[in-house]
Amino acid sequence: MSKFHFTSESVTEGHPDKVCDAISDAILDDLLKQDPNSRVACETLATKGLVVVSGEVSTHGFCEVERIVKETLQDIGYTKVAYGMDDQSVRVISSLHTQSPEIAQGVIETEDHEQGAGDQGLMFGYACNETKELMPLPIHLAHRLTERLARERKNGTLPWLRPDGKSQVSVEYVDGKPTKVTRTVIATQHDDMIDKYGSEVKEHAFVEQEVIKNIITPIYEEFGVTYDNEFIVNGTGRFVYGGPEADTGLTGRKIIVDTYGGYAPHGGGAFSGKDPSKVDRSATYMARYIAKNIVAAELADKCEVQLSYSIGVAEPTSIYVRSFGTSKLSDEVLTKLVTEVFPLKPGEIISHLQLKHPRYYPTSSYGHFGRELDLFTWEATNMVDSLIRKA
Repeated sequence: MSKFHFTSESVTEGHPDKVCDAISDAILDDLLKQDPNSRVACETLATKGLVVVSGEVSTHGFCEVERIVKETLQDIGYTKVAYGMDDQSVRVISSLHTQSPEIAQGVIETEDHEQGAGDQGLMFGYACNETKELMPLPIHLAHRLTERLARERKNGTLPWLRPDGKSQVSVEYVDGKPTKVTRTVIATQHDDMIDKYGSEVKEHAFVEQEVIKNIITPIYEEFGVTYDNEFIVNGTGRFVYGGPEADTGLTGRKIIVDTYGGYAPHGGGAFSGKDPSKVDRSATYMARYIAKNIVAAELADKCEVQLSYSIGVAEPTSIYVRSFGTSKLSDEVLTKLVTEVFPLKPGEIISHLQLKHPRYYPTSSYGHFGRELDLFTWEATNMVDSLIRKA
């Protein structure tokens, strides 16, 4: 019998880096709504009272950056000066310029040139049968915990919560199968309640009790997982000072949170603020789509897919599928099957997954994978029959 523990983390939409991801994706959605062919590479920085938006944009649309920043902050919940960032007094600096023409000539489709990749790079996708969404259990639970933190804050169940927060979930595996959650960590920003509760100790005891009761236990019961009562809530004892005021945020700093929580490799490219001509985003979505359909078709219990591209070139430079010995088919056969069934050129990926339509703001928090929403076309399992027929 082999035994190990694996840990993944998630962060709330109010985490400084996620604030920046949300703003970048909100700008992208706004431009795609006006012009589906918009080319966008938008980066955001957020610190106390200040948001800086920069990047490259080629579009027939017009982006009111300050309006989008303020609307995004309001939606997340940064609406009070006490939070260190608020939608009314925030200062916004915008510096967006046009995309390099040398990149554009390799990406734009013409009569004599097929759309190529917007950059070189490597992308990974992964799926396994640990959850019904075919995601690794640690990251899936970590996301659901932070998602619930935000929901209970916004619906008024825990009105003293503030937007910033994190989760961390450790899962025990026996012979490769998840058996139980062994430790859970929650860090959540909250109102200053010392006047109400008399001391930091009493304040912390209240926060701990309410988080366990309203966040941790309901999620584990909902998903029917076995868990140890090993909980750490606000390990420093207090978390009032948070958000961009306490920690400067940047777009693209949570790429492991965005994907598989470290359970699978990552090619290194961030997603938020990038239009689908950037294969960092679109090809990673396709790799997840491929892996998920292979597992959903029961051709493997777990599946890892790697794609790679060269700037300006349509055909992938490499394709690799790995089943970790969980498939009756060899990895070589699975790889060949993928090339026969799935569209892999950038233009084909964009068309097949309908990636030119606004859908990216919801991806900016709680994971790009494992949420079966209509807008998340890469989570569909509509290629199962094709895979089975060809296998």
